Amino acid sequence: MTVVLRGSGLTVADVVRVARDNEPVELDGEAVARMRETRALVERIVSRGDEVYGVTTGVGARKKLRVPLDDLPAFNRRLIENHRIGTGADAPPEVVRGTMLRVANAFAKGTSGVRPELAERIVRALNEGERPRVRMLGSLGQGDLAPLADLAAELFADVELQAKEGLALLNSNSFSTALAALALADAERLMDALDVSGAMDLEAFAANLTMLHPAIADVRPYPGLCAAIVRLRALLEGSSLWGASAARNLQDPLTFRCLPQIHGATRDALSFTTAQLEIELNASQENPLVIPEEDRIVSVANFDVLPLAAALDFLRTALAPALTSACERMLKLLQGPLTGLPDGLAPRQGLVENSLGEFGVAAQALTAEARLLAQPVSFELVTSTHAEGIEDRITMAPLAARRLGEMVELGERLAAIGFTIAAQAIDLRAPEALGGGTKRAQELLRERVPFMGEGDPLPADLEPVRQLIRSGAFVA
Repeated sequence: MTVVLRGSGLTVADVVRVARDNEPVELDGEAVARMRETRALVERIVSRGDEVYGVTTGVGARKKLRVPLDDLPAFNRRLIENHRIGTGADAPPEVVRGTMLRVANAFAKGTSGVRPELAERIVRALNEGERPRVRMLGSLGQGDLAPLADLAAELFADVELQAKEGLALLNSNSFSTALAALALADAERLMDALDVSGAMDLEAFAANLTMLHPAIADVRPYPGLCAAIVRLRALLEGSSLWGASAARNLQDPLTFRCLPQIHGATRDALSFTTAQLEIELNASQENPLVIPEEDRIVSVANFDVLPLAAALDFLRTALAPALTSACERMLKLLQGPLTGLPDGLAPRQGLVENSLGEFGVAAQALTAEARLLAQPVSFELVTSTHAEGIEDRITMAPLAARRLGEMVELGERLAAIGFTIAAQAIDLRAPEALGGGTKRAQELLRERVPFMGEGDPLPADLEPVRQLIRSGAFVA
């Protein structure tokens, strides 16, 4: 289904469809008309000789200098080239496509004052599968100048840029926003998988399911907690654990008992961050801002995306407990004194071999690394010596988004271990009945990882389980 750009209504799901699934894109007719209207205003202002930042003047510390009218195309070209200071590896194609989509949607909003031809060029590049080279590093989140300069240089090498167009191509946070959209989509998919692995942990531990009583959400009505309890109860519907005497303990360890509270808190952070992000996907992030109603262009600071950067920090902070708790549950499942099952989930008690026990080491390593990525970055300081002290703010939004993506990838690998351990424990416990959701999950896992019997080696690779997570198999 075609994604139509109007400068509003763009969603995280739209970004994923275009960036990863190569959905076609088109510009809305009203958006094209709006761009023509605001472009006419830019041209009037230039012809009047108004002093406008980055339009008729230089940028940064050179804002005090006027650009001669005849030099405007060359100035806009130099503006692009002078900001090509990116470094590091090339950004993945999906990130570049997401960035292109966000830039085109911003132009469709009509607040940038560029010709429609620029947005049409980006849309054509998306639909024809062009792969411009954009480097990952170099943006500090006050406008993604470095990656957007790479993108503009690749897409508009043979285009004579007019007044304001060079700055409009540079001065947004489209790269950060695209990174965030893809990472957020992955984080939501990971949480769906962690709900399923958490439910399997409860089956594997023979946990006390009073911790999923509906009254919990009634008396503490956080939306995330309510949703977590509903989902976990649905996954466990039909489980023999609902029986009156099924639970082994009056109260289980906190990482089992607090599962809905932990996942609920992460869900609430996800919802908040998604709302912030979808504002940014459709917001004006540029400076200066074209205001047709007042027939002028004004200096603003919409490139400061602290709302998004801080939300990404918040989400990583809320995701960390979900991962550390998942690790703790799987470590407990490996300990016979706590589960009543053989140590290391060996096929029988008394074996010298360690069975799945060493997976606990890998789980701890992944969890420690993921937890370190939760450190907030949006409050970082910047020196005020650059650009005569004018540019004295940073948000580090691209780092905030990149760290979320890295944290989610580690979480996927951790969850793959957790699924493998829970599946072994469930087979050993052999409950009378599994829940409908946990039974289906167990079947999916056993199609990829067999039960580890006596003398069997550890699974050589858990990537098939991770790919099961990435496929969205645990979303429904």
